[in-house]
Amino acid sequence: MPAIPPAVPTEQTLDLGVIGNGSIAVLINRQGDMVWGCLPRFDADASFCALLSPRLDGGYWKIELEDLARSEQDYLPNTAVLRTRLFDSQGNGVEIRDFVPRFHQHERLYCPVQMIRQLIPIGDRPRIRVRLRPLCDYGARVPERTLGSNHIRLQLSELSLRLTCDVPVQLIERELPFALDRTAHLILGPDETLTSSPAHYAGRALEGTLDYWRQWVRHLHIPYEWQDAVIRAAITLKLCQYQPTGAIVAALTTSIPEAPDTARNWDYRYCWLRDATFTVRALNRLGATHSMEKYISYVFNLLVQDDDDEVGPVFGISFESGLTESQIDSLAGYRGMGPVRIGNDAWRQRQNDVYGSVVLASAQLFFDRRLSHPGDGSTFRRLESMGRMALRMAEVPDAGLWEFRGRAAVHTYSAAMCWAACDRLAHIATALGLDERARHWHDQATGLHARILARCWSPQRGHFVDTYDGDQLDASLLLLAEIGFVEAGDPRFVATVEAIGEALGRGSYLFRYIAPDDFGSPETSFNICTFWYIEALVAIGRRQQARGLFENMVARRNRLGLLSEDIAPADGTHWGNFPQTYSLVGLIQSAMRLSARWEDSV
Repeated sequence: MPAIPPAVPTEQTLDLGVIGNGSIAVLINRQGDMVWGCLPRFDADASFCALLSPRLDGGYWKIELEDLARSEQDYLPNTAVLRTRLFDSQGNGVEIRDFVPRFHQHERLYCPVQMIRQLIPIGDRPRIRVRLRPLCDYGARVPERTLGSNHIRLQLSELSLRLTCDVPVQLIERELPFALDRTAHLILGPDETLTSSPAHYAGRALEGTLDYWRQWVRHLHIPYEWQDAVIRAAITLKLCQYQPTGAIVAALTTSIPEAPDTARNWDYRYCWLRDATFTVRALNRLGATHSMEKYISYVFNLLVQDDDDEVGPVFGISFESGLTESQIDSLAGYRGMGPVRIGNDAWRQRQNDVYGSVVLASAQLFFDRRLSHPGDGSTFRRLESMGRMALRMAEVPDAGLWEFRGRAAVHTYSAAMCWAACDRLAHIATALGLDERARHWHDQATGLHARILARCWSPQRGHFVDTYDGDQLDASLLLLAEIGFVEAGDPRFVATVEAIGEALGRGSYLFRYIAPDDFGSPETSFNICTFWYIEALVAIGRRQQARGLFENMVARRNRLGLLSEDIAPADGTHWGNFPQTYSLVGLIQSAMRLSARWEDSV
């Protein structure tokens, strides 16, 4: 395939769906094109990279319908199986069912590096063309291909894939149009021979995958209102957990800019301990506690027993600690807006809220009687190292949860999360009957709490401030009641919520902060902050205001119910990496707080 000049796709948006199984995830646009997917894991080479405008023609898997007039797209209810319908001007068309297998087989969970596309004709013999054009090394080169009797082999950067199908492979290899007169099955996966026909294998995999997701959703404890929105958010969060290790990525993409033509382009395909804690707590509220158990196993594999060294804020999904950041020139970027980055230098930063994040993510282990392997004394002793580090680092300057690259301070949220680590350890010790340790952590938490209050409350401004002795606001202060640092009815917290709404609010959205940082002034609202504001309003008794803001955020989701990191207040456009776990967590938490109760409604 010849090289072509970089082009900016004018129709490119984040109106995308996601399919996955915990091993891989793929983003698909409204026309049914696979435009983003990293193989063989979330943080690997992006074999499908069309979303970031490769300079070579490729990075996609398209099913093209001749005379395309319109498209429809939805998920099969309560599953991660995406259905795209393409129609021509005569009403004929094709239904594409896309999924990544995930089901129980041989007493284990089967999550292969495999994508299956089922093509069902609509009407009278629609004519389609299949274009399978992955790229290697983030769009830098075309993979080698070899043609077999019933398959095509693709040699990608990190693995060999085989396309097996019940369509003549020459039609796909030469990208020739053909009439679709019966259901076809395209299976792209490991370079292995199928032991049954494509139709039989795909049918069995689809049945098992549908059953897995429907059973998983059936056991969720969802709110009475906004059920579909919460279910879709929960499924998507589950898709962001890497099944082999339990790590939870912040998002599935890299380098979707936070605003048009900004250098705020970051790689989010890694596990931030903070973000993952929010995800775990949201899924716990829905009753999906297995994600917590998998994630805690990941965290404990990161932490050395009784080691009181500093802990970084972000790690690779296979426990990598060094995530050196670099730029990729072979991709022009989303809508041509580079740079494209892989790796994230936040791993080098000091972010002291991490100690509280680990303890908060683990706390339910000690209190939830449903768990097969609850927390015990050994688990508690491992967490105590996080408490010791919290005490040591609580009042040491850090980059904060917003990861400032050019300045450091003692951030109120970081210090408060260190207090939360000590506070929860006291509660856990009490539950375990460890009276001496309970007194120790209670006393440490009490002393730290007093020191933080003395430095982060500003009598002159009448609200909490973002740093010790500071004069600014940031949205993380909305979490002080959520983590129990202050009561929601405390006049100081109420005043802070009001001040944040006035200073950081832009219409129905909230910025994380407005003071210029290393890259200038923020241009878009941060979705999780809007949800934090909604939750804070509920907590201080302003339920109707919160409900109005929440309804707006539900309406701002894309057509498939997903959210990116940021929204431009002027036009509601999605920006930032996608789908963003933070944003979906916020939706779930706010829905749980605002919904009418089941017992009052049915």
